[in-house]
Amino acid sequence: MIYSTDRILTTHAGSLPRPADLLAMVTAKSLGRPYDRGALQARLPEAVAEVVARQKQAGIDIVNDGEFGKSNFTNYVRERVTGFEIRPHRGKGFEVLNIIARDARKFEGYFDARPRESSRAGMGFPVCVGPLRYAEQGRAELQTDIANFRAALAESGIEYGFLPANTPGTVEHWMGNEYYKNAEEFLYAIAGVLREEYRAITDAGLLLQIDDPDLPDCWNCLPDMSVPEYLKYAALRVEALNHALDGIPRERVRLHVCWGSYHGPHHDDIPLADIADLIFGVRAGSYSIEASNPCHEHEWRVFEDRKLPEGATLAPGVVGHFSDFIEHPDLVAERLVRYANLVGRENVIAGTDCGLGTRVGHPSVCWAKLEALAEGARRATKRLWRRAA
Repeated sequence: MIYSTDRILTTHAGSLPRPADLLAMVTAKSLGRPYDRGALQARLPEAVAEVVARQKQAGIDIVNDGEFGKSNFTNYVRERVTGFEIRPHRGKGFEVLNIIARDARKFEGYFDARPRESSRAGMGFPVCVGPLRYAEQGRAELQTDIANFRAALAESGIEYGFLPANTPGTVEHWMGNEYYKNAEEFLYAIAGVLREEYRAITDAGLLLQIDDPDLPDCWNCLPDMSVPEYLKYAALRVEALNHALDGIPRERVRLHVCWGSYHGPHHDDIPLADIADLIFGVRAGSYSIEASNPCHEHEWRVFEDRKLPEGATLAPGVVGHFSDFIEHPDLVAERLVRYANLVGRENVIAGTDCGLGTRVGHPSVCWAKLEALAEGARRATKRLWRRAA
């Protein structure tokens, strides 16, 4: 387990700004459009080395590859899995899950005035029509991501690195099912496939970050559910995730949850207090939660009467993506000290609400936020250890 033993360590939630040339190639690949495969293979390791070095320069201790080999945090799965077919639109009987569903009932005019473009626009709708399996091409791409990242870590001299991966519940949300007999069987099939990805990452000596925004934000997708109904629904998704994590040491796993990254009212987000037990029921050693935006910053008080799982650490988001304002380091420090006083300074790692790479107005804003995060951690360290960082 990684602890803040003598200073507050820093990390982030995943996505970082992609260079324009790399983004164009990765996007074309994900959409099945022509691209220069040789150019992508040559550019990707360079870009990963650059972004790892940039994280080190910004003061980040626990880094990743910026998710540079992926078109986004969900779409990459369809490039690595077999057993489904792409259709031009959703078929009859497939539930349409919309992250803004609860907000849209109250703020219809707001969303009508701000049309949203899907991150899967032009990609069609995948429908499971046979046994789901991790493809040989997927294994090769995963090993490429791992090799590029390990090489970048070695070159930079950084000790701790993590790679993000999807969850069964997230994959379920964007894939229809015509093969498995029910939702539970479908979820566990997805879990069996993702387990291969999880194990490959941890077997390579890297930390595995499980990206599960759907644990909180699917509440918004299902606006007719009550809280007890939703907790029962979400519990099955946690069980499937734990099935995929079975046999992987908890200290190699960190869980990231958030209430969705869209810019909108978030007026009816489910409270952290209602889902904390579900979050801490995931077999992880560290928990990354949204904690700096106006809808959730107050929820630090949840930890006044709720303890972390034994031996676990907490990575609260102390800078966020909801605004392009750069958080002042003193504010970052105050947030960190608040958590440290409740869960213990050694158990706090400074994090971000969500991946900043695609969610702030410009790459320079992303890097400035991460620099503010690192400086805030240094100031919190001075207060908590009563010395300079």
